[in-house]
Amino acid sequence: MPFELQLRYSTPLGAVRDLDEALRTFLAHVGYLREEESDQASVAYRLVRECFLGAPGRAWAVEELTATLQTTKPTMYRHLNRLKSLDLLEEVTLSPEEARGRKGYRLRYGNLARAWDFVEANAQNALKRYREGVDHIQTLLDEAGKTKAKVDKA
Repeated sequence: MPFELQLRYSTPLGAVRDLDEALRTFLAHVGYLREEESDQASVAYRLVRECFLGAPGRAWAVEELTATLQTTKPTMYRHLNRLKSLDLLEEVTLSPEEARGRKGYRLRYGNLARAWDFVEANAQNALKRYREGVDHIQTLLDEAGKTKAKVDKA
């Protein structure tokens, strides 16, 4: 799954004293929550707040998440895939007692701050690749300009 992170300049959340308000704002800033999902009752928000932050070290089977949040599997997979694209979640194999060896999902490292370290590393790598692309394009432009100048002189 490709890494995707929405970047936008925003004011720091340090002045926000309400956990739910800060979390909703943060999740919207990074592109996880959409406008229609920003209230506390939305499946997208509750998935993060109640499940992954409520029990950060726990591995959840899709069926458990679907039942807990009273939604459908396609909806659950849509939200899980968005969180996975941010690299906040990790896939784990559930123990045979839990779910007969199926996949489960949990917050990476069982800690939001540590999971975000992983996101930041991915973002830095992505920005480095963008820089390499920009430098390569500029080199090609410079070479094309030199070739054009030679043709114009001839």
